[in-house]
Amino acid sequence: MRSRRFSSAEQLGFDWSRPGLVAGVDEAGRGPLAGPVVAAAVILDDCNRIEGLADSKALTPLRRERLFDQIRARALAFSIAQAEVEEIDALNILRATLLAMRRAVDGLRLPPALVLVDGNRLPVLRMQAEAVVGGDATVSAISAASILAKVHRDRLCRELHGSHPQYGFDAHKGYATPEHLRALREHGACAAHRRSFEPVRAALRRS
Repeated sequence: MRSRRFSSAEQLGFDWSRPGLVAGVDEAGRGPLAGPVVAAAVILDDCNRIEGLADSKALTPLRRERLFDQIRARALAFSIAQAEVEEIDALNILRATLLAMRRAVDGLRLPPALVLVDGNRLPVLRMQAEAVVGGDATVSAISAASILAKVHRDRLCRELHGSHPQYGFDAHKGYATPEHLRALREHGACAAHRRSFEPVRAALRRS
C-alpha cells in the first residue's frame, strides 16, 4: 500500500503534533508457546537516516542489536509495549497482539498523523492507520519497529532462561522446537507458558 511521504522540511516545524508524522508498527512473538507478545512503534527522522534497516528476521542477532541502539538514539519517537501471557490466554493471541500494538502507539511521545502496521490486521487507534502486508521488508519505519520488538523480546527470553533454565528459552525464544517440546514433556509448564496453546495444554494434561 502507498502512503503519503512528508519532506524533512515539513518535519522540522516546531509543532510536532501537526499532521505529517508517520509511525511504523510491528510485533514479535505471536507464535511462541511462552512469554509475552511484544509490539513497537517508531517514528523515524528523515534528517537522521539509519542505514541497513530491514525485516528483523533477515538480520543477524549482532546486526539487530546494533540497529536497536541506533533506532533508539536517532528516531524522533519510539515506544515498546507488550501483552502478557495472562492477556494472551484470556483474549487469544490475535487480540493480544493488537492490544500490544495499540499500547505501543499510545506510548509514542509524538502523536503520528498516520500509522503503518505490518500485516493485514489493524488495532483500534485514534488516528488514521493502514495495514501493509510485508511492510517489515518494505517500509523503513516498520522495519525499525520489527527490530525493536524482536530485540526486546529476545532479551526478555534470556531473562526467562535465568529463572527457568530447564526449558532453554535463551536458545529457542519460546518457539515450539523439538528441544522445547521435550522440556515441556519432562518438566511440565511454567508460569511463562501460554496455557491457551495446544502443546502447553497437552503438557498440563500429562502432568
